[in-house]
Amino acid sequence: MSNDIQKTSNQQPAGAADAAGTAGTPFVIPPVDVFEDESGITLLADLPGVPRDGLSVRVDGDSLQIEANAATHGPQDMTLLYGEAQVPAYRRRFTLSRELDSSAITAELKDGVLRLVIPRSEAAKPRRIPVNVG
Repeated sequence: MSNDIQKTSNQQPAGAADAAGTAGTPFVIPPVDVFEDESGITLLADLPGVPRDGLSVRVDGDSLQIEANAATHGPQDMTLLYGEAQVPAYRRRFTLSRELDSSAITAELKDGVLRLVIPRSEAAKPRRIPVNVG
């Protein structure tokens, strides 16, 4: 992984209190793939079952944080008697390099995959310097 984006772990053990103080809500660290090219970073995070309104992506200084809550809906007018599928709350935090332009991040959620495109700042992009003959 490049030095442009570094992962940090926020997973809390089961039964730990979350930021809102709700005990018993463990956070799942979603798996991600990070790709890099000359234009910047593309991050793909697996967030199955997360609707758009259950997703929060924010930047604070050099910290990028993803928080999400999956939603499942059973048949109406029925009561769940036994369930093995957990409805997770996701949380993942990354430290961004100063070479990345956090004000130009774009995000798309499709088929349970969050795609973040984080471009490099213009000053950090590779460029060719012309050489004059004297």
